[in-house]
Amino acid sequence: MKVNLSKNTYQAGYILLIILWGTTSASKLGDMHGFKTELAKQAFSGQFSAFLLIAVPAAELATATLLAFTKTRLYGLIASLLLITAFTVYTALVLAGYFNKVPCSCGGVLKWLGWKAHLVFNLVFTAITLTTLIIHLKREVGDKE
Repeated sequence: MKVNLSKNTYQAGYILLIILWGTTSASKLGDMHGFKTELAKQAFSGQFSAFLLIAVPAAELATATLLAFTKTRLYGLIASLLLITAFTVYTALVLAGYFNKVPCSCGGVLKWLGWKAHLVFNLVFTAITLTTLIIHLKREVGDKE
């Protein structure tokens, strides 16, 4: 039996991303009051927090949905890369002391992680996203040749 490592890595990658974005959006949507409370502890203005209250879970849910379908998977991978990069940069800025106060780490399914562990988690998912995106693009090019 021949194992196609690239295909298996690709499938595992987008499935992990669907799980990540699906569970994080469900966690936020399932406890909007808790998510709003966590946002209030972050280094954002009230208006920006109000925007993020809707935008973040909507973007996560949309990304999971895009990843679930073959025809939209590339868009889902790009959205994943944008989201995880934004979260990683924010986490790195917190750890670097950029903000006057150190806000609470995120709520939801990852609330038990501290900032350093959260950065590692984000970096791992950044690598998963990049790997999956590269494989996707190579497969697209291969299909056209």
